[in-house]
Amino acid sequence: MLEILPRWLVILLISMLPIVELRGAIPVALGAYDMNPWIVFPLAVIGNMLPVPFILLFFGYAEKYLRKYKRFDRFFNRLFEKTRKRANEKIKRYETIGLLVFVAVPLPFTGAWTGSLIAYLFGLKFWKSVFVIFMGVIVAGFIVTAVCITGKAVWLLL
Repeated sequence: MLEILPRWLVILLISMLPIVELRGAIPVALGAYDMNPWIVFPLAVIGNMLPVPFILLFFGYAEKYLRKYKRFDRFFNRLFEKTRKRANEKIKRYETIGLLVFVAVPLPFTGAWTGSLIAYLFGLKFWKSVFVIFMGVIVAGFIVTAVCITGKAVWLLL
C-alpha cells in the first residue's frame, strides 16, 4: 500500500509513528529508498515533530475522557508509572536538559512521543517543551543520519 505514496510522504508518515519515529524513518529513507540525506533529515524532523503540539495540548483531555473506562484507566496507570520510573530522577533534577537528552538518545521508548508524555506528566510549560523536544529530535536525527551514512556509531567518531 505504501508503494502508491510518494517516498517523501512515506518518510514523513513513518517519522510520525510512536516508538518508530525518525529512528526508523531515516534508515528506511537512506537504506531502502536511497534518498538524499539533505532531504531525509528535514522530512524526518518535521514528521517527528508534527504530533508533539497535539500531544501536549490534547493529551490531558483524552486521558480524562478515557479514564472513565476501567481498561483505559489501568492502561494509563501502567503507562504513567513506567514513564515516571524511567524519567523521574532525570527530569526532576535536570528538567530541561534531562528532557532534551531523553529525547535525543536514539533508543527504543525515547523520543518525541515519550518526551511529550514526560512534559505532560511533569507539568512542563508548553512552548518550552516544544522547543526542548525539537532540539532533542534534531540531535537524534543527526545521530541516526550519521550512523546510517557512516555505518558506525557516532560516539566512536568523537
